[in-house]
Amino acid sequence: MEQTARTRVSAALFRRPWLRDGLLLSAPGAWFVVIYLAALFLLFLSALWTVDSLSGKIVHSWTLSNFETLIKTPAYRTIALRTIGIAAAVTVTDIILAVPFAFYAARIAPKRLQAILFVAVLLPLWSSYLVRVFAWRLILAKDGILNWFIAQLGLGSLNIGYSNWAMWIVFSYIWLPFMILPVWAAIERVPDSYLEASADLGARGWRTFTGVLLPLILPGIVAGSIFTFSLTLGDFITPTLVGGAGSTFIGNVVYQEVGIANNVPFAAAFATVPLVVMGIYLLVARRLGAFEAL
Repeated sequence: MEQTARTRVSAALFRRPWLRDGLLLSAPGAWFVVIYLAALFLLFLSALWTVDSLSGKIVHSWTLSNFETLIKTPAYRTIALRTIGIAAAVTVTDIILAVPFAFYAARIAPKRLQAILFVAVLLPLWSSYLVRVFAWRLILAKDGILNWFIAQLGLGSLNIGYSNWAMWIVFSYIWLPFMILPVWAAIERVPDSYLEASADLGARGWRTFTGVLLPLILPGIVAGSIFTFSLTLGDFITPTLVGGAGSTFIGNVVYQEVGIANNVPFAAAFATVPLVVMGIYLLVARRLGAFEAL
């Protein structure tokens, strides 16, 4: 009897693929809706509330005053633009570094060297994020190894520690593996015959790269940029550890408003800025076919 019921259920699921897929995705789908979408809804909802200046309690009245403060206050506009600008600079830097490295690893390096390079890319990810940031903090400090090495060459010192330049360098290093791996995979999927045909038609190396290879690996580049851009956009630890007084990110303001000022509605309003930026970025990435390379 039990076997017959199982057979009937299996036959029903076999005849109805949509039902089978729905049951398969029901648990993760429910988790996504309850945990992720509900959290985003509450975030946007709390951004419309305010805090009573006398009691410090949250007032559940609908208002856009938090967003008006963000728009009208020059300091917050500067912080938002700084966060987006450094995230974009880190993304461009990682693209410039990742493309030639991934091309060499995927097309030129022998098989044994490919394995070594692959491990070298993953190796930094095996260590703690904080350890890597603190290591760069020591390297870029005024009395760090970078200034010592430059002084030995008779070139003075850079003194870029605790600045936006330091954040740019540290972010570019930390997120570089997340750019290399999608680009590497995209280059490996390009058939050799495409590059050979381009060379047979008389195209030189740069022409082959811009006209043949780059359009084919663009989804991989955009896929990697999703990681580098979004991870930089939402970070607040690196600006705290290696940034200076003028290196505040959106995440730092959100942390201060929640943990120090206890102004959760304003923190929620400011937290919507990277969410909106990433939403627009993901729409553009989808148009460029980046999700196919993830």
